[in-house]
Amino acid sequence: MRVISVNVGTAVDAEWAGKLKRTAIDKSAVTGRVEVRDNGLAGDERADMANHGSPDQAVYAYAREDYDWWEGELGRDLPDGRFGENLTTSGLDVNGAMLGERWRVGTALLEVTGPRIPCVVFRNWLGEPGWLKRFTQAGRPGAYLRVVERGHLGVGDPVEIVSRPESVTVAESFRAYHGDKELMRRILAVPGHTSTWDRAAERVLRT
Repeated sequence: MRVISVNVGTAVDAEWAGKLKRTAIDKSAVTGRVEVRDNGLAGDERADMANHGSPDQAVYAYAREDYDWWEGELGRDLPDGRFGENLTTSGLDVNGAMLGERWRVGTALLEVTGPRIPCVVFRNWLGEPGWLKRFTQAGRPGAYLRVVERGHLGVGDPVEIVSRPESVTVAESFRAYHGDKELMRRILAVPGHTSTWDRAAERVLRT
């Protein structure tokens, strides 16, 4: 289990980028060691701070294996970083990671907080018909992480799972967000779950 690409990007103006008209989804691979700060990787920006500015979304990870699956589905090449992730991994079941699971990557300690929820910017960036629906149905969202301990990381670093609590997986939490009430109740029972899940639960459980 290792990191095969570290990707960062700066916010730019883009007419297609939703209401904000700015996006940092276009990430470029970097070499050398990268500083991991409290709110993400050095050199990486987030344009939509209202929806993507939380420390619980400091780092986004996506698996090369899921890219390979999507290449077969879409019939196109998907280079590392295409989905806007900071860490492209190999040999790691990102969607099978548990909420609250902690990874040692380089000298940084990261904690899994939840799945990536696709948005209009992601849809327009990929340019695939029905992309939001297809991405949701596939259940391969990748994982957001918060920074528990700052440090440095780089390409080739192993991803060491240092703790794995009994909770729900990233893939299960994705289903909870989209309406699975039983899974949502399980998330709410996880000690230390992020406030994002309390807000999502209000929507999912009120019906």
